[in-house]
Amino acid sequence: MLWVYILEAARTKGQGPHDIMTDRELTKQVIHGNHSAFAEIVHRHSGMVFSKALGVMHTEEGAAEVTQQTFVRAYESIDAWRGKELAPWLSAIAVHTALKLLDKERRRRTSSLNDLPHGVSSSIADESTYSEEHEARLQQMEAAIAGLSEQDQQILRLQYYEQMKTADIAHQTGLSQSNVLVKLHRIRERLKDILTHERND
Repeated sequence: MLWVYILEAARTKGQGPHDIMTDRELTKQVIHGNHSAFAEIVHRHSGMVFSKALGVMHTEEGAAEVTQQTFVRAYESIDAWRGKELAPWLSAIAVHTALKLLDKERRRRTSSLNDLPHGVSSSIADESTYSEEHEARLQQMEAAIAGLSEQDQQILRLQYYEQMKTADIAHQTGLSQSNVLVKLHRIRERLKDILTHERND
């Protein structure tokens, strides 16, 4: 019933004292039991979270599920948050949640994440709490993937998120199977290099 109230309040809220509060001030209010403050957080950041989730899930239904789970998890662990703005933290939770949902879907079929760079596969499988280190790793992974070309992102999504065979990827992208295999190898190496470089920095 609490979530029904919060989500309804976020949808119907008008101007109020929480509108001018910073994320840190709102968080303190939430920790002290102010549910309307969290409704303001949902109202303020739900569009961004939904957009981030949609970029991974590629369906509005899936993105909506990820958005709700993101705010549930954020509420449950908000007392551990130490940042200045909630957006990067919520974004990391959304990506983590979306990847885990996709991973569950993949487990219904024969699948493997062994070929993905360690930083990517471990982020999907990691069940740990959202520490600053874990958040930073997720953001590095997201930034690394975002830095790929549009075609490379498409190939990565089709191979690992949608579990397409190489022949099907080749047909959809207009590339040869050998070209797809070469690109997949280069994508994995590029992500590995980026994530290794980030960790060394």
